[in-house]
Amino acid sequence: MPQEVRVLSGGAAKGLVTQLQDRFNAQSGFTIRGDFGAVGAMRDQLLAGEPCDVVILSQSLIDQLARDGHVVTNTVTPLGAVKTGVAVKSGERAPDVGTASALKSALLAAKGIYFPDPQKATAGIHFMKVLKSLGIDEQLASRLRTYPNGATAMREMGQSAEAGLIGCTQVTEIRYTPGVQLIGLLPTEFELATVYTAAVCTKAQQPAIAAELIALLTGADAANLRAAGGFEH
Repeated sequence: MPQEVRVLSGGAAKGLVTQLQDRFNAQSGFTIRGDFGAVGAMRDQLLAGEPCDVVILSQSLIDQLARDGHVVTNTVTPLGAVKTGVAVKSGERAPDVGTASALKSALLAAKGIYFPDPQKATAGIHFMKVLKSLGIDEQLASRLRTYPNGATAMREMGQSAEAGLIGCTQVTEIRYTPGVQLIGLLPTEFELATVYTAAVCTKAQQPAIAAELIALLTGADAANLRAAGGFEH
């Protein structure tokens, strides 16, 4: 049975980890066994005792885990900041979402609105606040389609046969998902940039290999992959 390193990660980093799997395996001899989802859900899995070597979550959650002794403090390393974007299905007309009023109009015109868990996912929590701020959360309630994480939300939107859909999640989850296209960021007053950060878990079975994976994910050799996927410095 191949040796593996266990990763619990926010969905925003799934594309990056996936693209580096073969390189990491060739370099270390280990495979990556990843579980990706809403950052709150991934934190809960870690705290519930799920085996984990590397955890990748928002900076604020990693800081809390470090304070509570669940990750090794001197291994905490940022991957970069990820902004929250708006998407439509590939090839469909891109509505204007550059201002609050334009975004409101686009959402009201949409047949369905796809986004991640509004309770545990960073982008989902934020987007629900945006809907409430625009005063359209109740009006759109029947058209809201939520999923455990943004990657799943975008995949489901991309595979839907329905036209006129719109989605909102982290830019990385949009760019790495076939069938959807990024049409813009949330308007300035609603902008959300989340710093995603990796750390070695204190109960890691493979701490040295975990540190090697973090070095690969955050190192100079992967800088272009991070930038292409939506990670900013």
